[in-house]
Amino acid sequence: MTDQLILGQTLAFAGDPAALGLGAVRHEAHGAVLIRAGKIAAIGPAHMLRQNHPAAQITDHGAKLILPGFIDAHAHYPQTAIIASWGKRLIDWLNSYTFPEEARFSDPAYASQIAGRYLDLLLANGTTTVASYCTIHPQSVEAFFTAAQTRKMRALAGKTCMDRDTAPAYLRDTAQSAYDDSRALLLRWHGVDRLSYVITPRFSPTSTPAQLAALGALWAEHPDCLMQTHLSEQTDEIAWAKSLYPKARDYLDTYEAYGLLGPNGLYGHAIHLEPREIDRLAEMDAALVHCPTSNSFIGSGLFDMGLRDRLRVGLASDTGGGSSFSMLRTMAAAYEIAQLRGMALHPAALLWLATGASAAALRLENKIGRLAPEYEADLVVLDLAATPAIAQAASRAEDIWQAVFPTIMMGDDRAIAQVYVAGRPTRA
Repeated sequence: MTDQLILGQTLAFAGDPAALGLGAVRHEAHGAVLIRAGKIAAIGPAHMLRQNHPAAQITDHGAKLILPGFIDAHAHYPQTAIIASWGKRLIDWLNSYTFPEEARFSDPAYASQIAGRYLDLLLANGTTTVASYCTIHPQSVEAFFTAAQTRKMRALAGKTCMDRDTAPAYLRDTAQSAYDDSRALLLRWHGVDRLSYVITPRFSPTSTPAQLAALGALWAEHPDCLMQTHLSEQTDEIAWAKSLYPKARDYLDTYEAYGLLGPNGLYGHAIHLEPREIDRLAEMDAALVHCPTSNSFIGSGLFDMGLRDRLRVGLASDTGGGSSFSMLRTMAAAYEIAQLRGMALHPAALLWLATGASAAALRLENKIGRLAPEYEADLVVLDLAATPAIAQAASRAEDIWQAVFPTIMMGDDRAIAQVYVAGRPTRA
């Protein structure tokens, strides 16, 4: 396969700029990324890489900015068709919109249609990796992984498990079928191509203790897998969970007591945590996933970005509770929510949240999320003058951060000039 040389501005992060400072980020105004066999072979000044690789096929993006592809660490692909439905509180929203829509995924054809549409929407918005919940139907997982495999995407997902009568009867499994279905799907898909299976109890209020224990046992048998669930999204949800698990010390304990707390755990939202919960999550090196557009859309609360000092924190759209498929919009919402808590997130921190930090939350920090040799060549190319409003703001920029910030705050799919998945462009 011919080497590819992708030219443009580049931003290469050596690590988290919040911890290491802006010195950990290298900006090349005339940079290049060398792609070989689906991976990044080199990154540096364009003139140097052109000189060293004269036979490479060149694609020149001019002044556009080349970044790692965006990583969405928590989403619900079955909610694609109900995104931006008029909102209530979480429990009402689930009963009014989510559960009736998810019932449709018993139809493999419908699941396949939505899976393909969803992944194409992600790619159109520059997202190249996603961790998604499916539905209770195994065919919903099959459809998602098949669609991701066809597009050669890195993707993570699992069958959503619910067996308690708090979920509608038409959308329940059992403790045994949750274990059996999840195990069969795990053995079929985990580690195939760029796919990973994630053990997925929706949240403790929709699972019985027997089901949580069964999924905890499955995780103990396959500890290399991730486990994803929801935690402390809304105050009434916390009260609900505690009422269903009266012996639990707190919401987190409804998972911990059944083997569902560990270093490969992903806990979505985590807005209203108690001190013991923070301590245990940090002790176990678990990851939190911040879902800012969802938190504001459903009125959940303000995530504390200061938790990054103690915990791995990823960023996510939470489609379709989240109101956008765009990680640019998600970064903008993260900035706004942090501002409401008295913290101004630097543009470098926002970009890192959507790339390297989310990769670390998914335990993929050695594969994706950075422009660095040996990393998979998932890239997004941003037009920093995609609209007149963005262009006039960027034209006044004195450095790369002032140039990129208007795109973070006002950008959408129009800012996505090109996307590369495993080194292959997704647009003609």
